[in-house]
Amino acid sequence: MKRRPLTTVSLSFIDAILCGFGAIVLLFLILSHNSIAQRREATEALQQEVEALEQQVLSGRSEAARLDAGLEQAGERRQRLLAQSKALSENIAGRRYDLARLETDKIAREAHVNRLKADLKSRDEELKRLEGGAMQRAPEGERLRAFPGEGDRQYLTGLKVGGKRILILLDASASMLGERIVDVVRLRNLPAPEQRRALKWRRALSTVDWIATQIPTGSRFQIYTFGERAGPVVRGAPAGWLDAGDPAALNGAVEATKKIIPRGGTSLYHALDVIKQLEPKPDNVFLITDGLPTIDRERGARYTVPGEQRLRFFDDALAVLVKGVPINVILLPMEGDPMAAAAYWRLAQITRGSFLSPSEDWP
Repeated sequence: MKRRPLTTVSLSFIDAILCGFGAIVLLFLILSHNSIAQRREATEALQQEVEALEQQVLSGRSEAARLDAGLEQAGERRQRLLAQSKALSENIAGRRYDLARLETDKIAREAHVNRLKADLKSRDEELKRLEGGAMQRAPEGERLRAFPGEGDRQYLTGLKVGGKRILILLDASASMLGERIVDVVRLRNLPAPEQRRALKWRRALSTVDWIATQIPTGSRFQIYTFGERAGPVVRGAPAGWLDAGDPAALNGAVEATKKIIPRGGTSLYHALDVIKQLEPKPDNVFLITDGLPTIDRERGARYTVPGEQRLRFFDDALAVLVKGVPINVILLPMEGDPMAAAAYWRLAQITRGSFLSPSEDWP
């Protein structure tokens, strides 16, 4: 068998192919090694970043827990501060109440001292007047009610408590608590017992008590209070007149006035309308008040009423006057009402009654 001839061209081609294949494999290995190293480095970097983020998360959770604890402590501190604030407010309110009560007591003591000084100064003069020309007083045995005081007040004032039917009209509006507006505002916000102890209101009650002691035993009487409305002081009693000869009726009516608390506005219309409604009509009326009316028949929308409007309310009330019934006006002092004295003096003159603006120690 004849051998095939050897050709150099074929060997060289195979070598070239193998060399190229080896070069490709070598290049692939080099590139693959570099890629693995890069991925390893990238993985390590990402791992470090993850660990850093996890550390931040743990730090954030720790900070959140600390903030939650601080917030809870702040809430507890807020509650404590609110409780302390409430306690301080109550303490301040109590101190204000105590201060107002002390101020009221101070005013009452000063007024009492002034009355004592005035009494000491005028005692001799009153005694001389009484000895010189005092009217003969009723025997003490005929009086059903005694009033502690000095002198004959009927003689000194000109008031004559007489007649068959005697009506006492007592102003029970809020202004009867004090002579100054600021005192009225302060006292009307105090408890009821403090209001009943107001100096001006006690003077008004003492005036009613004094008039009651002068009522003849054979007369009949009635006591009404008026403010925004008018009504008898003895609730549930028989309508009409009470017997002045009955000690229980007289003393009960006077004691009933001491339970009243002054409040609201003043309507003179309703006070004078009582005279018109009573049957038979009174023949002697005593009106105890401290100023011009603040409302007409009904309360208006305004809380402050100018002096001109109050004077119109007064004139409107005169429309219900009953002819032939004398009205004796006892006007207690009140700040900021300069036209009241002239208006009530005119009312006393029209009805042929008397007008009295008493001193601090009266009655």
